[in-house]
Formats: sequence, C-alpha cells, structure tokens
Amino acid sequence: MRKIYTSRFGELEVDEKKIVYFKDGIPAFETEHEFVILPYEEESPYYFMQSLNTPDLAFLLTIPFLFFNDYSFEIDDDTVKELDIKNQDDVFYYSMVTIPNGSIRYMTANLLAPIVLNGENMRAKQVVLEKSTYTTKHRLFPDSAKKEG
Repeated sequence: MRKIYTSRFGELEVDEKKIVYFKDGIPAFETEHEFVILPYEEESPYYFMQSLNTPDLAFLLTIPFLFFNDYSFEIDDDTVKELDIKNQDDVFYYSMVTIPNGSIRYMTANLLAPIVLNGENMRAKQVVLEKSTYTTKHRLFPDSAKKEG
C-alpha cells in the first residue's frame, strides 16, 4: 500500500497493484505518470483519475460506451505493443469529461482521445484517434439543452 495526499479526497492508501501507469504521461501533463482511478460514488458512471504526485490534479472520467453506444475505434498496433495487450477482455476504455462552468447538463466527453487501460498490467495511454470524426466535446446529455429552450 502507498499513502498519497489529495486535495479532493484527503489522504488515501492506494494498493500498488491498482496504480495506473502512463509511460509518457498524458497530453499537456507529460510529467504525470501515476494515477489511481476512483469511483465517483457506488453505481455511478463516473470516476476520478487522481494523480499520485500532484494532490490538486484529478480528471473526471466516464466509460464512453454508456453514453455513446455506437462509439467505436481501432487501437493501432503500436499502442497494443506499448501497453502489452494480449487479451481484449483486459482492456478498459475511458473518456475525460468536462463540466463547462460547473453545469452538469452541458457535460462533454472527449471521444477523440480515449484513455486505453490494460487492466492486466495497469499500463495506460491516452490515444488521439487519427482521421476521426469524433471531437473533444461530445455532449453527454444533448436533449437537456432542447428542453430548456
């Protein structure tokens, strides 16, 4: 177990086996390599990806397929090799979520750059999809804006 301090969750004990490792960090946070993924709350579709090194750094994540059932992409061979993926059943996919101005109804998910995690070895990478029609801001609740108007 490893003790970390976070500004959002206070002091946590993290199981070493649950530490997610990004070899090259993530875009714009290249020096951040170790995170832990914590459920937002039980039965919630959201998670926090908390940095082990920077107490103030946590990203909100979701599983994109829960909101976008037609979401699909292929992982390139370099990523498969880098993450040492041997079995697709060990792979987890997350999207970073943004809450513009704190308004939940306008939440967006970054479908252009999913986080790919090999649960077998806890190696992960944020993959920017090439030649994709996806964007960094897909509305999670597109109907909520229409109902207000």
